[in-house]
Amino acid sequence: MIQAIEDREFDRIIENSLTPVLIEFWQPGCGHCQALLQELELIQTEVEDRLLIFKMNVQENFLIPGDLEIHSLPTLALYANGKFETFIGGLGKKQYLLKQLAQWIGSSL
Repeated sequence: MIQAIEDREFDRIIENSLTPVLIEFWQPGCGHCQALLQELELIQTEVEDRLLIFKMNVQENFLIPGDLEIHSLPTLALYANGKFETFIGGLGKKQYLLKQLAQWIGSSL
């Protein structure tokens, strides 16, 4: 299961992570968000020690989504070495997402 992350703990987790961190910005009732969470759960089991994956509910957290100017959901943001790297295409199946993440998590997938 993908862990939730909140505004108040965001900086600490990102800055202290030794591995890249992928955040899905989502909201309840968003069908595409739920579908993407299912794909991320499949990815999580495959890359467990090379990537941390979290979800952030934008209805409960406003600071980080606001800073990133997130206007559509779902949105995936990748962080590495304590800083924002890029947005990853938000809709897609496991293999498509792994291909986009390969440079940060290694291509031995």
